[in-house]
Amino acid sequence: MQLIGKIPLLALFDGNEREMILFGIFASIIILFLVLDLGLFNKKAHVISTKSALYQSIFWVIVSTCFGIFIYYYDESGAEGALEYFSAYLTEYALSVDNIFVILLILKYFQVKEEYFHNVLFWGILGAIVFRAIFIFVGALLIHKFHWILYVFGVFLIYSGIRIYFEDGDEKIEPEKNPILKFCRRYLPMTQEDFGGRFVLFRHGKLLFTPLFLVIVLIETTDLIFAVDSIPAAFAITQNEFLIYTSNIFAVMGLRAMFFLLSGIIDKFYLLQKGLSIILFFIGAKMLLEIFEVVIPAPLSFSVIIATLTLSIVFSVIVPRKNTAE
Repeated sequence: MQLIGKIPLLALFDGNEREMILFGIFASIIILFLVLDLGLFNKKAHVISTKSALYQSIFWVIVSTCFGIFIYYYDESGAEGALEYFSAYLTEYALSVDNIFVILLILKYFQVKEEYFHNVLFWGILGAIVFRAIFIFVGALLIHKFHWILYVFGVFLIYSGIRIYFEDGDEKIEPEKNPILKFCRRYLPMTQEDFGGRFVLFRHGKLLFTPLFLVIVLIETTDLIFAVDSIPAAFAITQNEFLIYTSNIFAVMGLRAMFFLLSGIIDKFYLLQKGLSIILFFIGAKMLLEIFEVVIPAPLSFSVIIATLTLSIVFSVIVPRKNTAE
């Protein structure tokens, strides 16, 4: 048995038990980091330096990669599962770049002080962990009952790929049109000040919400919109909800560090949007080809995804962007 030669201890467990062990490792990593992040490293509001953001980005890439290696050795799916995990991780990580740009626009729209960025993104990511878990496991339940939903995902991804390809890339946000935000402003008692970066506070025995609470609400609803693209893409890569959720959340955890690292230069990677559209189109087509019993192997899918991302970044750097202002 190959697993016995690699890891004798885990060979004592069956596939489901090994997956539970892996999920326990994953949950421990996420919970430990969140506790340390909020309770130890970032008790006070402060500006995150580019150097710190770089170290954090490298840390999460290393942790995510190590977890993929654990999947190769520990999980019953082995090499194929690891490739599916990395394919879903890279796709989500790349789609997060668009998310970063929108988050930056939201923070600028509300004129949030830079020292509060970290705290806002922390709670935004915490919400994403919860909501994406609901999305993924409800999606998995529906797919198990109605397999044809995968083909609906495939059509939707092809449509999204085409739509994103022909977009001009100039993101616009209109918070005043967000129905959840309109509801909050109408029915929640709001303050005009941020009160030192707080989201809620009690004043004269009354619970009040600050403008930063609205920022959190808008970031969460924006993340759900992005999840409409990224989660079907993950399901098109693999139907293993364990691989989908872990890859998705590791990418989301790296999003905050990547935000501080790329927020000043994100517009330079102008071809990344085209690359993402090609990836979504490819993944959607891959799913629809299964109707005709044409299966694209995991190694080929992974190669296409990583090659597309690499080329879109490289060409963004070496090919000057045309000035379309005129």
